[in-house]
Amino acid sequence: MSHRFHLHLNVADLAASVRFYSQLFAAEPTVLKGDYAKWMLEDPRINFAISNTGRAPGIDHLGLQVDDEAGLAELGRRLDAAGAAVVPEDAAICCYAHSDKLWTEDPQGTRWETFHTHGEATTYYAADAACSTDVAACTPNVREMKPKVDKGAACCAPQSACC
Repeated sequence: MSHRFHLHLNVADLAASVRFYSQLFAAEPTVLKGDYAKWMLEDPRINFAISNTGRAPGIDHLGLQVDDEAGLAELGRRLDAAGAAVVPEDAAICCYAHSDKLWTEDPQGTRWETFHTHGEATTYYAADAACSTDVAACTPNVREMKPKVDKGAACCAPQSACC
């Protein structure tokens, strides 16, 4: 299973930050939009993203990106074994991409996103008024998310009520 570390920063000045990180990484962004930029680097192997969506500058969340659904399922098992509350977010539109995600928080409250991206999107996020996701940044508040009952399942695992 292949993993790519993910770091998402909120920035105050996207253009200045793109210039800075392009020089630091010696590469132009793989994705560049008016409110978002992403570098998919091989050395170091990272999905480094920045956005200017009105949130306070700094680290938004950390994560691991996997290449397929099996990798996401494996990371879900690891998170479950670690005792973290795991919140699935299937078919999410976030950061100009279609992804299936698992969200959690570490013991310090740092948000972690594990995800499998399977396509591009034309918008930063899919707004959903019923969603407990912070749509300005695509990162759910795990503590506020409630289980969604799957009528076909014997149990009701925590799931995002949105997206």
